[in-house]
Amino acid sequence: MKVAITGVTGNMGKQVLNELVKLPELEFKLLILPDDRRIKEVKKSNKKNLNRIEIILGNIADKATCEKLVEGVSYVVNMAAVIPPHSDQHPHKAIECNEKGVDTLVSVIEKMEEQPKLIHISTLALYGNRNEKRPWVRVGDPLLVSPFDIYSATKLRGEFRVLESDIKNFAVIRQTAMLHNNMLSDNMSDGLMFHTCFNAPLEWSTAEDSGLLIANIIRCDMKQDLSKKFWHKCFNLGGGLYNCVTGYDVLNDGFQMIGGSVKDFFEPQFNATRNFHGTWFYDSKVLDDLFHYQRQSTADFWKQFEKNHKIFKVGKIVPKGLIKKFAIKRLFKSPNSVAYWKKHKDSARLYAYFGGEDKYDGISSDWSKFNLLIENKGMNGEKLDLAKLKDPKNANLVDIGYDPNKEVGIKELKNIAEMHGGKLLSKKCNSVLDKLQWQNSDGETFTARAYTVMAGHWWNPTYISNCWDFDRLAKKDKIYAQAWYDSHGENEDKFYYYDENFDAKFEDIKK
Repeated sequence: MKVAITGVTGNMGKQVLNELVKLPELEFKLLILPDDRRIKEVKKSNKKNLNRIEIILGNIADKATCEKLVEGVSYVVNMAAVIPPHSDQHPHKAIECNEKGVDTLVSVIEKMEEQPKLIHISTLALYGNRNEKRPWVRVGDPLLVSPFDIYSATKLRGEFRVLESDIKNFAVIRQTAMLHNNMLSDNMSDGLMFHTCFNAPLEWSTAEDSGLLIANIIRCDMKQDLSKKFWHKCFNLGGGLYNCVTGYDVLNDGFQMIGGSVKDFFEPQFNATRNFHGTWFYDSKVLDDLFHYQRQSTADFWKQFEKNHKIFKVGKIVPKGLIKKFAIKRLFKSPNSVAYWKKHKDSARLYAYFGGEDKYDGISSDWSKFNLLIENKGMNGEKLDLAKLKDPKNANLVDIGYDPNKEVGIKELKNIAEMHGGKLLSKKCNSVLDKLQWQNSDGETFTARAYTVMAGHWWNPTYISNCWDFDRLAKKDKIYAQAWYDSHGENEDKFYYYDENFDAKFEDIKK
């Protein structure tokens, strides 16, 4: 039995292969870009299993390459993705891989007489920005990808293509933030870390646990029929309750290895206050109940990380001021940093990430004047109990128009559409996999499976263009409004978009 894998040189991909090679009955076809410097690493780390591995050099957006990859395989695990910060630096590559590549792969599988089963890795980034007002998310929540996040936009379109495909057996897994061995090195060459809101809810999973999940899915599927439990469904891949933290915690855990804290190396205005993509998964347990993969906590990870990277201990003897100047502030030169946006008067991003330059300027450099969730303070200084907030029993969930725990029929589907400000045009639905006709709040008609809409998809301009029109749409969409207005004012009227050169732009919506 053969398994085709894309994205195998990535942090999750390596762990997936590490777990799957433990199954002696499997052989593998690995798609790797011809110029990927990690080809030698893949061969070296799998030296004992090279007789079971076929490496295919090529691009996922190339039809002939995909045909060669999936020929004769039983499973396809698609993890190929151009992710931040590379997606920000090379948006055309993100479009080619995350969107066009998925379309090519899916199209090839659809035409096969004997179709392999597809496991498609999506992302939590589709849910967009969340804060303490509504930190918990479940499958079905609105997909409000953050303005100027080209990664999320292309992943949104790629996921929609999979859910609407004619592949007989597929599943979509929305991967949460992932802890991996290259965490610090990947984040010290670009200003991406400044996008992390200090108060953002973040649920982590380790690369090892994510790899184990994929292996366990294939293990289970080879033994039993998972059609009712797994295939044709969408899941949130999280690390569990003990991995639900805040953006501040994440940065702080890393700095503790060098004997410091966020407050030693950062100032409050260094980082965005909104427009991130972080959440806690209310339904994180669903996948774990099926496949039992959640093993490692964030504490376990950082303990092991410090053991494997003893070089960071040197930081404990370096003056904190020097680290702040030469390790952190040097990243202010990155076009991805907040400081760069301010210096170069990038008003579009300052509005998207702060609500305007005036609000950015109003942030004090004094930590005692900044409201931190980990200190039980809400964004406006109100007193909160973080421990209670992190208990899913107290979750303030978005009303998505139906109860995910109950059977959904035509009545519930009509309600979803009406809450979106639209209509269900189809008169009947025999199965949630039926493709139905819908009308959105702009009067545009579109086709989508009932389940696709139940999974949070609702047609809007982001599905066809790199633009974000949620200020306007939320005014007539009750589902969007609940999440969008947690971090945006109802009086905001901005249309965000990339121009043909991928320069960030925004303009006032004409009323």
